[in-house]
Amino acid sequence: MTNDDVLPVMTFRKLEDFKEGQILLVDKPLEWTSFDVVNKVRGHLRHALNLKKIKVGHAGTLDPLATGVLVVCTGKATKRIETLQAQDKSYTATIRLGAHTPCLDAELPVERWIDASHLLPKEINAAVASLCGSVQQLPPRYSAKKVNGQKAYAVARKGGEIELRRASIEIKKMKTRTIQHLEIDGHPVVEVDIEIDCTKGTYIRSIARDLGEKLGVGGHLTALRRTLNGPYAITECVQLPDLIEVIESLPQADQ
Repeated sequence: MTNDDVLPVMTFRKLEDFKEGQILLVDKPLEWTSFDVVNKVRGHLRHALNLKKIKVGHAGTLDPLATGVLVVCTGKATKRIETLQAQDKSYTATIRLGAHTPCLDAELPVERWIDASHLLPKEINAAVASLCGSVQQLPPRYSAKKVNGQKAYAVARKGGEIELRRASIEIKKMKTRTIQHLEIDGHPVVEVDIEIDCTKGTYIRSIARDLGEKLGVGGHLTALRRTLNGPYAITECVQLPDLIEVIESLPQADQ
């Protein structure tokens, strides 16, 4: 990472600054898509500036059931989206072992339960460690990956099959925080809280699947929070309603 990649964030004092270009750090709300956040910001900026168009985009998608660092770019700063997307990411995640869902997270019901009560912490830690390093990762069926012009999730939701290609990613660090044996709807499961440092394009849902497969019990993601996107940390992020409130209160020009 070069010094040029560490851009100043949220330096606005007036609405015109958003046209010139701003890097905004938003703590993405649960159940919002990344596009929902972009659309919300764009809509309020268009209204406040009385414009038909203003460029707004994000630098790295988060799934609806994930929260955390979403880098939003406006105006001329959208030219830096590709650079910002290429940066490493960090996450905290909760993986439920012993329960598999078709989408690999909690959006759809569990379709297969396998008793995970026998799993010991040392087995889980060893499996977690074995997944680190350079990986040819298979994306989830329910993802935005395109094959022959079709998005995988669109095909999957219709019950179709699509042949996804593995992609080169690197899991630089994965550390177990807590391991807890639970019973969900009468099924013995294990919930594992982990910290992950990885390169762009890594699907944490695929890590949950791969960990479950390695341990022979299946698994899916129940919680995900992005804590770092390149140099930008969750501690720098603002809540979306607070950002909108500030936008609506700004003057058009310096006063």
